[in-house]
Amino acid sequence: MDLDYSATELAFRGRVRQFLDAHLTPDLCDVSPTDESAQAAAVRRWQGVLHAHGWGAVSWPVDFGGVGATPVEQYLFELECALAGTPIQLPFGLRMLAPVLMKFGNPAQQQHFLPRILSGADWWCQGYSEPGAGSDLASLKTQASRDGAHYVVNGQKCWNTLGQHADWIFCLVRTDAAAKPQRGISLLLIDMHSPGITVRPTRLLDGTCEVNEIFLQDVRVPVENRVGDENAGWTYAKFLLGHERTGIAGVGASRRALLRLKAIAGEERRNGRPLLSDPAFRRRIARIEVDLLALEMTNLRVLTASAAARSAGVEASILKVRGSEIRQAISELMMEAVGERALALRRGFAPDAASEPVPATGHVAGLTLSYLNLRKLSIFGGSNEIQKNIIAQTIVGL
Repeated sequence: MDLDYSATELAFRGRVRQFLDAHLTPDLCDVSPTDESAQAAAVRRWQGVLHAHGWGAVSWPVDFGGVGATPVEQYLFELECALAGTPIQLPFGLRMLAPVLMKFGNPAQQQHFLPRILSGADWWCQGYSEPGAGSDLASLKTQASRDGAHYVVNGQKCWNTLGQHADWIFCLVRTDAAAKPQRGISLLLIDMHSPGITVRPTRLLDGTCEVNEIFLQDVRVPVENRVGDENAGWTYAKFLLGHERTGIAGVGASRRALLRLKAIAGEERRNGRPLLSDPAFRRRIARIEVDLLALEMTNLRVLTASAAARSAGVEASILKVRGSEIRQAISELMMEAVGERALALRRGFAPDAASEPVPATGHVAGLTLSYLNLRKLSIFGGSNEIQKNIIAQTIVGL
């Protein structure tokens, strides 16, 4: 593989940088990590800015309103956005559901849902995991019974990310209880404002309510909102999860975090000297940087395979595992670098009620929140243990 970007790719990256310089305003970047409403508003607003200037869906084909960029150009776009600190682009609609609709959805679904995903009019969330059906997703129990032109859905979903803001949920349901687990599942698109849907937030270690439980009681869903064939949803679910796990590699986020780690180590002092001058600490940073470079090369190999219309296969699992491990390792080194001041979770929080509040300002701000939040990476998108089993069975033959 040629490790140098082509002239066309470098020109594309230049256009991305020009766009970000012109349209990424400070108020979009400087949103408090503890202000969930402001974070959600920034996500919606940023998607609107991207859409208005033709950058709403870089990876989508032009026929569906996208840029039609190559996989490497998509990677460069996401890398530059991450390095610039933009709000996220929600992956649930853009990177997960949209490819499924493009491949398996009917024309009516494509014409209605895809433009609304592109513009940011609809916020999508994912209805996959259930109590007792996380890594073993095929054991899901949420039932959808046919009643004329509708399905009647009853069940529960958990670990639903940002569903409190969502307009729609794409949901795996069991439509044939008698079939083998993988053969009796369908994929439904459900309006989150439908009667019978209850969203219950789950408070995480970092104090936020990023995930939720979703309860569905006699929720009526038009049959026309089923994607593809009845009982064929497992095929669509696997297709979708391949896109999710590739994105979880998070090379851009890790690159930005690594720069922050170096800045922190340059400011923190040990025995009157910058921590970055400590050879042992520098070696630990260097080891992570080498691992990140290897991950980036693997990510580019997967993207090249995608461009050649080959399945990413087990590489998606490798990206998921190594990407999550690297992001967690960087956050751990950040916590170690700032020492006891990492206990400042947020402004006004004191680990000891008898002590004075320790303000989380400067390069410490949000550090512990990020560390705690990143613990989830080992689990979502398919737990690392399950992904390692897939890697062992596929490559080693165990």
